[in-house]
Amino acid sequence: MTWLLLALPIVILIWGISKYNGLITLRNQSTNGWKQIDVQLKRRHDLIPNLVNTVKGVMEFEQDTLQKVIEARNAAISAKGVADSAAKEDMLSSALTKFFALVENYPNIKSNENVKQLQEELTSTENKISFARQFYNDIATKFNTEQQVFPANLIASMFRFSAVELFEIQVATEREVPTVNLSLKK
Repeated sequence: MTWLLLALPIVILIWGISKYNGLITLRNQSTNGWKQIDVQLKRRHDLIPNLVNTVKGVMEFEQDTLQKVIEARNAAISAKGVADSAAKEDMLSSALTKFFALVENYPNIKSNENVKQLQEELTSTENKISFARQFYNDIATKFNTEQQVFPANLIASMFRFSAVELFEIQVATEREVPTVNLSLKK
């Protein structure tokens, strides 16, 4: 019986250390997930000026759209934190969507190899951003959940762990289901 009383604090200590280390691991994975998003966003931000400069001369009547893309890019670069970044990146995505729609109206731009390559790189980067956001949200949710469940919440509160923000859709129009018309009729 005496050794049981001595063993109980040791078991509790080992459990506490294990939970603490698990929370640290999840926090670091969440940070890593955010940094992976950040790397892809930087790539996206670096590609946009090249694309804009490539089409600037030909799209002389569309300078307003080009300016909005540049302004949205600059705002996205200055974003602080997950929520601010999500909101500003949504604005940038919206500006790029309008930009790509306009490019479709210029056959000489559409056929330009540099523009095609930059569009493909941006599309690839957009896909990587989506996957990185999904990974981040998955690991951040796991980290947040671990902090909230009993008895791990005791360790989390004792060492002042805090929940991390998740990426969420900020622009209501992005929640809408796109309309697809595959009919040959006009």
